[in-house]
Amino acid sequence: MSARPARDFWNIWNLCFGFFGIQFGLALQNSNLSRIFQSLGADVAAIPVLWIAAPMTGLLVQPVIGYYSDRTWNRFGRRRPYLLAGGIVAALALVAMPNAPTLFVAAGLLWILDGAINVAMGPIRALIGDALPHEQRARGYAMQTWFISVGSVIASVMPWCLAQCGVSNVAADGGVPQTVKLSFYLGAIAMAGALLWTTMTTREYAPDQLADFDGAHAKPPNRDVPSLALRRIGLLWMAVGVAIVGIALAVHADGEIVLLAAGVPMFGAAKWLTAHRRVPSLVAELVVDLHDMPPVMRRLAPVQLFSWFALFAMWTYTSPTVAQVYFAANDTNSSAWNEGSNWAGILFAAYNAVTAVVAMGLPRMTRRFGLRGSHAINLTLGGLGLLSFAVVRDPVWLLVSMIGVGFAWASILSIPYAFISDSAPASKMGAYMGIFNLFIVVPQIVAASFLGPVLRFYFHAHALDGLLIGGASLLVAAVLTIRIVDAEELTRRRS
Repeated sequence: MSARPARDFWNIWNLCFGFFGIQFGLALQNSNLSRIFQSLGADVAAIPVLWIAAPMTGLLVQPVIGYYSDRTWNRFGRRRPYLLAGGIVAALALVAMPNAPTLFVAAGLLWILDGAINVAMGPIRALIGDALPHEQRARGYAMQTWFISVGSVIASVMPWCLAQCGVSNVAADGGVPQTVKLSFYLGAIAMAGALLWTTMTTREYAPDQLADFDGAHAKPPNRDVPSLALRRIGLLWMAVGVAIVGIALAVHADGEIVLLAAGVPMFGAAKWLTAHRRVPSLVAELVVDLHDMPPVMRRLAPVQLFSWFALFAMWTYTSPTVAQVYFAANDTNSSAWNEGSNWAGILFAAYNAVTAVVAMGLPRMTRRFGLRGSHAINLTLGGLGLLSFAVVRDPVWLLVSMIGVGFAWASILSIPYAFISDSAPASKMGAYMGIFNLFIVVPQIVAASFLGPVLRFYFHAHALDGLLIGGASLLVAAVLTIRIVDAEELTRRRS
């Protein structure tokens, strides 16, 4: 077994540069999509269900792409074909999005955009694990976080900057301003260009080279399907799921809640059918991998649930909150509304700028407080930042609120991966990246299904209350982080 060669700074830079394009597209989506939906006639309470495309595509696409990218090798490489294909399709969707003639078309384009982004997202994360030796992976994830932050900052301020340059920020009735359209066109160039750069400049190792680097760890373990355990757990999930669906139908719950509930017995059925070997090998292997995932990932699951629930609430409700509360605007075609939406973009840029700075200091913070303590502190700061929207009256002072959000975002982007980086087998890097993505997308599906009805029935559809729920969710995630015990601490306890 030979050692995986170390890479120099510029090799790591090229390896991670694709994240700049991916996050450029995601940031444009996060800071402007609610604005586009409302311009096309969407009600505030209906926005979360329109956003459900993002987590749903991640739920379906990333595990499948991870599975196949682990098994791909051709003259274009292992992960790189997925980077290039995802980048091209996502760029085309970005061009089309601000020109959508109806709300239905805009929602459909969001599915395409997020599907393409997810095709590239899992493989580029796995590429870091493939390309870098163990001692350089932390640096790789730190640079990844830096590129994510920089891409987010530039994309978030783009409409505001274009408005300062004289581009029209007010559109005709039912349309999208030129500032938003031009931002999306530039985002398409950034998306395709960055992923093309990483594809063309990064060397991938062939499967036999990876096997030589990792020895026995590169080979998939020989294991039998845990039939009895999966059969029992599958039956339990199916029974609970059928009961939940029945209750949802009995109380005439919204369609998106019934759809979410239906996923519970379907998950149980997948486990039961896997136990009886009645599913394709792809499904069976992913179900078994999920069943056998490391304990650290199991304890991360509820932390991720509350963290990403909060992020979804923030991305969905920041723009309407700023416009309604701080700019006194309710007309989506008014100048005040568009000024408020642009200021929301500045706030998004602010927390991402903080993230870029915090990312450089996270290694020192984790040495001082440990992974668990650092994550809990950062999530707490983020929760307090969102909750401060209830008391801040001047929109300029919201920049201070977003400092806490920046700490939380930097932590969410890196520390969970640090917890599990040594847990995933080398031969299943892509698959486990996809499985870990479940803990990101499922809470967003839950948020998309429940936030709208909760706000409508209990908070009179006030967007600000959606942000406050997000702040409380981050505080719960901070408390749950204390339960996580990483491999290093387990070793200390046993010695």
